Amino acid sequence: MTVKLDFEECLKDSPRFRAAIEVVEGDISDLETRLDKLVKQCHSMLEAGKVYCQNSRNFITGLMELGQHCSGDSVIAECLNKFSSKLSSILDAQAEVIETTQKSVKMKLQNFVKEDVKKFKDVKKEFERSSESLEAALAKNAQVPRGKQHEVEEAGQTLLNARKAFRSEALDYVLQINVIESKKKTDILMAMLSLMDAQAQFFQQGHQSLSELENYRRNLSEQHTHLVLNSAREKRDMEQRHAAIKTKDMSYDDSIMDFSPDAASGIAMEGYLYKRASNAFKTWSRRWFSIQKNQLVYQKKFKDQPTVVVEDLRLCTVKPCFDHERRFCFEVVSPSKSCLLQGDSERQQQGWISAVQNSIASAFQDHREDTHSPRGLERTRSVSAGSGMVSGEQPNAGHEALEEVQKITGNNQCCDCGELGPDWASINLGITLCIVCSGIHRSLGVHFSKVRSLTLDSWEPELIRLMCELGNTAINRIYEARIDEMTIKKPNPSSPRQEKESWIRSKYVEKKFIQKLPETGRSVPLRRSSARRDRANTQDRPVVRPTVKPKPNRATLPRLTGVNQSDLSQKNNTGIRKDDEEEDLSGLHPGALLYRSAALQNFPVMADALAHGADVNWVNAAEDSSTPLIQAVSANSLAASEFLLQNGANVNQADSNGRGPLHHATILGHTGLVCLFLKRGADYNARDKDQKDPITIAVENANADIVTLLRIAKMNKEMREMDGAFGQSGDETYHDIFRDFSQMASNNPEKLKRRSADIK
Repeated sequence: MTVKLDFEECLKDSPRFRAAIEVVEGDISDLETRLDKLVKQCHSMLEAGKVYCQNSRNFITGLMELGQHCSGDSVIAECLNKFSSKLSSILDAQAEVIETTQKSVKMKLQNFVKEDVKKFKDVKKEFERSSESLEAALAKNAQVPRGKQHEVEEAGQTLLNARKAFRSEALDYVLQINVIESKKKTDILMAMLSLMDAQAQFFQQGHQSLSELENYRRNLSEQHTHLVLNSAREKRDMEQRHAAIKTKDMSYDDSIMDFSPDAASGIAMEGYLYKRASNAFKTWSRRWFSIQKNQLVYQKKFKDQPTVVVEDLRLCTVKPCFDHERRFCFEVVSPSKSCLLQGDSERQQQGWISAVQNSIASAFQDHREDTHSPRGLERTRSVSAGSGMVSGEQPNAGHEALEEVQKITGNNQCCDCGELGPDWASINLGITLCIVCSGIHRSLGVHFSKVRSLTLDSWEPELIRLMCELGNTAINRIYEARIDEMTIKKPNPSSPRQEKESWIRSKYVEKKFIQKLPETGRSVPLRRSSARRDRANTQDRPVVRPTVKPKPNRATLPRLTGVNQSDLSQKNNTGIRKDDEEEDLSGLHPGALLYRSAALQNFPVMADALAHGADVNWVNAAEDSSTPLIQAVSANSLAASEFLLQNGANVNQADSNGRGPLHHATILGHTGLVCLFLKRGADYNARDKDQKDPITIAVENANADIVTLLRIAKMNKEMREMDGAFGQSGDETYHDIFRDFSQMASNNPEKLKRRSADIK
């Protein structure tokens, strides 16, 4: 170790010693300043290195992603992958250099400044303090008079202590000066040596990594030469083809119209069309339309999710629009919407119309093939024990329902616009509709109108019976009773959709055209059916029924008008005879009117009561809290019960004896009604005041048919619950048996008037 200051010279405290200390202190102060600056520069370098590494890694990631994008070109993909891999290894070595610099340079020098230099400064302060104390003791000792022995001794002792403290601090200070001078060399040299080793290793690894690509770089250079030559050759070929294309005739504007229902892509037709928006501005937009999967769809861009115009082509029609101011227009009409489209030419217009028509025909053909396939036609049904049932036919559907319903007066035209040949229906109103009006009815919601297709949907026999009991003529007498006096113009088939929609909402939702209350009372009496009278005699009830009273706490509504008198007096296919007892219903409010007309099976009056706001679940407190649905059961009217259920009647609402419609149907032995209520979700476990459920009552009455239906329904529900969330809606046998009973109840009800004794 080189001695910076001598210890002997320190004890003398000579001017040479003081001068040497000043030189050392200045040198260490300058060293501190330079080291502090170097540490800050090192910190900046390290931060910049980290940013460089991060950006380099992002660049390498970009190279890898570009290689993945060019995976189809093996030359480019291999080049990018190899180069990015080598750069990644070089970058790892760069990160190690940064880490070494962080540890060996920045931390080492920073510790030297913060620890060693700080310790030097602390010792320096003690040295200066002891030096000042010695100077003060010397001055005091020199000033003491000779004659004051006590002060002389005190000053001498103070001087001795100060000299001892000074010499101790001076020796420590000199020691610290020599130590810091020696450590300065070792720390700086070690830091620089570590940095040089790291840099040498970094460049050595980089050189080695890139040297491994030497042969690959030569091969790549040769491939690049060939690619340049091929590119020039391809450019010349493209220029020649471009010149040849420009010589062709480009004046034609009609695209090729090909309808391909069996195309491998599943797209039967596609091309650009103009579409009119349904907003208030009626703007036109050009969209890419296609026919695929029995749907008409369009999209603005290829990646956009297609927008469906028609869910099922079987539910739409297409026709040209010659009355629109724009040329080449045609309209696609479905139950939910009407879409106006425009082609670029007459040829394109005709091509799309033909394509949609052919797609409709193709969709119907596919549907018929599915329906009449061996799997769809084959049905094996078990004979129910004691029921005497055999396998039956499919439910009335398609054209059978259409023919039956259109036989009714007025049903050969749409109820709302008068278009001929309507093939849609509202089953809760009992009317037929065209496809446009059916879409408007569907938008009203099922609480106003329940729409069903007469040709595409399956129809249960009780629904067909219901449709045949009402019809457009009867319903329009109610809902259009005041259009003559109001001078309202009814829309026609060619009226705009908006006009039809306004009319339908005014007619069925706002009910603007029915006879308003109050009016003159009903003057024509209704005859009471013999079936009701016979049942009263059978159950030992008085022949004269109690007066119908409104439900407690319910205000009695004024009298009604709105039903044609012929509907109140004439026979309406319910079996009412001319000599039956007559009953005046002219003073009843809607709820009571619905209640009595349900018992009399007078469907126009029932519809009139509902139109005037009758509660379909109205309760007659004077007759054991009976409801209109229970009254329909008493009359054994399958169609009246179905009418009430379609209009929201509660199939489980019980009377004051705890008996719901299913109880009453079971007691009276009305098998068809039992079947209907079970299909509509009636509770077969409900018990009356006597704690009897419908099964118990059916067993007591020895009605094997009803017992069979109730037990099959119960067993089917238990099987579904056992299967859990994935259970089916019912097995095939269950549906077949209930279908057979529905057919028989509607078409051959006399076959259900039997007991187990008859079957034996």
